[in-house]
Amino acid sequence: MNADVAHSTEPGLGTAQPAALTHHFTIRLSATPRGARLARRLAAEQLHRWGRPYDSEPNRTSSLLVAELAANAVRHGRVRGRDFRLRLTLYSTDPTLRIEVTDPRPDRRPPPPGTLPAPSPDLDSGRGLLLVEALGTHWGTTCGDPYTKTVWCEVALG
Repeated sequence: MNADVAHSTEPGLGTAQPAALTHHFTIRLSATPRGARLARRLAAEQLHRWGRPYDSEPNRTSSLLVAELAANAVRHGRVRGRDFRLRLTLYSTDPTLRIEVTDPRPDRRPPPPGTLPAPSPDLDSGRGLLLVEALGTHWGTTCGDPYTKTVWCEVALG
């Protein structure tokens, strides 16, 4: 199910303080290269709708992080016939964007943050999580159930 939801995260909505909004966007995409490309484009569009224009640094950085996490889900987390899920959460108080990509391979977890091996100079791949670690404020992996894993990162949009 796809959703774009905004709701208040602060109690006391009748007070003089404005409520801080949290925006959510979730979509399931096919675990194919086309699905990964679509994830990046949809993330850029959603950020544009949330006030981060396409040509802004926050949009470009966030779109790149989505592309890297989605590509990893397709390449390393794919199970035939199963999709991956992209979830974006914008916290307006910081402002911070949390990017979550969930795939059906909890058995294939990336190394923990801070322990990523240097990529081989002979290979054209293996640098995606290094980009996530360099551009995001922090990242990690969670397994909420025995059937999926979520690789997430947060990026400051300020």
